[in-house]
Amino acid sequence: MAVTEYIPPKPAVNPRCLPPPPRPPQEETGLVRLLRQEIAAVFRDNRMIAVCQNVALSAEDKLLMRHRLRKHKILMKVFPNQILKSFLEDSKYQNLLPLFVGHNLLLVSEEPKVKEMVRILKSVPFLPLLGGCIDDTILSRQGFVSYSKLPSLALVQGELVGGLTLLTAQTHSLLQHQPLQLTALLDQYVRQQHEEDPVVPASGQPDPPDPVLDS
Repeated sequence: MAVTEYIPPKPAVNPRCLPPPPRPPQEETGLVRLLRQEIAAVFRDNRMIAVCQNVALSAEDKLLMRHRLRKHKILMKVFPNQILKSFLEDSKYQNLLPLFVGHNLLLVSEEPKVKEMVRILKSVPFLPLLGGCIDDTILSRQGFVSYSKLPSLALVQGELVGGLTLLTAQTHSLLQHQPLQLTALLDQYVRQQHEEDPVVPASGQPDPPDPVLDS
């Protein structure tokens, strides 16, 4: 009986060394879905999105920072990195993923307020700027600094309007020069004709020539 007893083979790998079986995918909770919707709205509604390292700020410093940024319509947004990364992986902003390491926060604005943001961050050295995007264009930290040195849109528009006004005035002057010169020549011609023609009285007959007196 012992000869025919089945002896199972020993496993090639110790079961304790095998990786755990994959867990079934977890369904998104209501909070996760809400955060994903809020993140999507932030990236959709704001032209400027800057990524900063979220260092340990005191509540007072963070409140002061929010107030200074809000004066320029720049908002501070903080989301869990895990949810942020899951959103970025499936979006056109996936090239921003390398910036999200550790704890991060977003500085966003509907219009690019780069000059104001860079100036404020320079006064807060413990809140480093990592990069971000403006109008769906990925920028590094140096890219934001270079962007902040560009002239404002209002200044460029003012210079453009001034240049167009000057060109319009010059064109108007050139267009008026030839007609005025032609009018002056015609007036001079008419005067010369009047000076050369004999004086005709009201009767329509020219005056007879003066008689020649005999000496």
